[in-house]
Amino acid sequence: MSEVVPMRAHALRSITTTKAALDQEAEGSVEPLASTVTQVHIHRDAAEVKSRRKSKGSATAARKVKVEEQTVVHSEGTVKTKGRQKSKKTLVPDSKVLPAEADGASRPLRQKRKRKDAASDTEFAPSSASAEAGGTNDGETVKEKKKRIVKVREEPVYIIPDVEKKQTTFKGRLGYACLNTVLRNKKPATESIFCSRTCRIDSIKKNGMEWVKALGRRNVEDLLRMIQWNEDNNIKFMRLSSEMFPFASHSKYGYSLEYCSEILAKAGALANKYGHRLTVHPGQYTQLGSNKPGVIDSAIRELDYHCQMLDLMGIGPDGVMVVHGGGVYEDKSAALARIKHTVSQRLAPNVRARLVLENDEMCYNAEDLLPLCEELEIPLVFDYHHDQIYPSSIPPSEIIARANAIFAKRGIKPKQHLSEPRPGAVTVMERRAHADRCENLPPDLPDDMDLMIEAKDKEQAVLHLYRMYDLQPVKHESLRPPAVNQTKETKGRKSNKRATGQAKKKGKAKDAKESEDSEDEGDQFDQSPSEDKGQAEDTGSDGDLKVALDNLEDEKLRANLVDGTF
Repeated sequence: MSEVVPMRAHALRSITTTKAALDQEAEGSVEPLASTVTQVHIHRDAAEVKSRRKSKGSATAARKVKVEEQTVVHSEGTVKTKGRQKSKKTLVPDSKVLPAEADGASRPLRQKRKRKDAASDTEFAPSSASAEAGGTNDGETVKEKKKRIVKVREEPVYIIPDVEKKQTTFKGRLGYACLNTVLRNKKPATESIFCSRTCRIDSIKKNGMEWVKALGRRNVEDLLRMIQWNEDNNIKFMRLSSEMFPFASHSKYGYSLEYCSEILAKAGALANKYGHRLTVHPGQYTQLGSNKPGVIDSAIRELDYHCQMLDLMGIGPDGVMVVHGGGVYEDKSAALARIKHTVSQRLAPNVRARLVLENDEMCYNAEDLLPLCEELEIPLVFDYHHDQIYPSSIPPSEIIARANAIFAKRGIKPKQHLSEPRPGAVTVMERRAHADRCENLPPDLPDDMDLMIEAKDKEQAVLHLYRMYDLQPVKHESLRPPAVNQTKETKGRKSNKRATGQAKKKGKAKDAKESEDSEDEGDQFDQSPSEDKGQAEDTGSDGDLKVALDNLEDEKLRANLVDGTF
């Protein structure tokens, strides 16, 4: 055997060899590998062999041979370690060696690595092989990235229950508000379609105004897809989200929508082509009768923003902006006078042309607003659910007739709102929460008008009524099953920050717009992207009133409402 040459080995393997293999090497019948030199040290332990033979008493016991193999690689060779390839320069002795491959019966066994940075198992890899695996440049290896396999999600099979068939003479359009649940819940999330992407003021400060404007552009792009889905499913009436353009009406971070005029015009042209009606419903913060001038200024900016959006889309006079009367501020007559002054003196003509008022369930019923609407020729949108909670002394049929007369005079198609309380609701606060779907069309509903379904299931609530009353054909693949159990609680957002303060002012009117006048800019319109403030009416007016009213008896609450205390 040749003299052992010290070297930096990267691995050790134990193999079993035979005397025949050693003789082959001595006679020169086996040539060593071109790039690998193997040195074998054979250690025989006779005592151990004897011990094994005696204990087992069998001739099958073999002598234990330990062979330590050290591998040296030429300077041009490549050692493959942990999936990486790198060049290694070492000394190569001139002595004859026995390659491990000469013994066909040998079986390599791996040893534990002694250091983290030293690979325990190294094997020779030719340069050509390394080039095929990704190639090397001056000893560096380009690691090939694994392709990500995207799993195709199959649409689940929904079990749609049958509906109770009913009759009606209604021939108008049914619509839904702001969000399409089928498109919003698409998987993966990158395929989701919705028009209420928003942000917080901190994000504006961090990312800049162009980033915010890009959110608005994406919202309009998705609006095109929603309009097309509606057409494909025979829905020709929809309320646009008020968060189409985040913070567009803000006193500091507001901006014009002219930058997005081209795509807005495209969306409006598509809706007009299909004969769809698009409307908006600015949130409960739009208080035209506030006793604070700054709040009224903010409300006017909000209406200007919505009006500009509809104008740039080329929407006709049927594209109305619906607002509530707002708070009464302990004096309903004075608040009504301020609403009259704001509408007649401060609103721009194009804004006033789109304005309509709606009765609410807490402060202004239809009877309160109807005289003002008739005087200023502002149409009144009658809400059936609100009228049930805070009814007028005159019947709904008379209110609807007088309201429709204003619509006709203005050349606008009449519009009403329908929703139902959640199952099991008893108190006023519980009855304010909207059910997932509506089970009945109202008996006083005119045959030819547009009815906005304000239900939590959005387009599914419309398709549900289509099936019940055979109003339009329904695609089965567009249907989703209703929730098994509905809670009585309102699911909308509530301002915990202001709730405590409102609870201490039980008799005072809600005035959520006050936060906009403060220095805390993060509070105004700072809402999550999952919902939108155009949907605020779905949970009643300001959720902050819940804390103040939860402990009041219904009789006392009703008396306060009628007397104008709230």
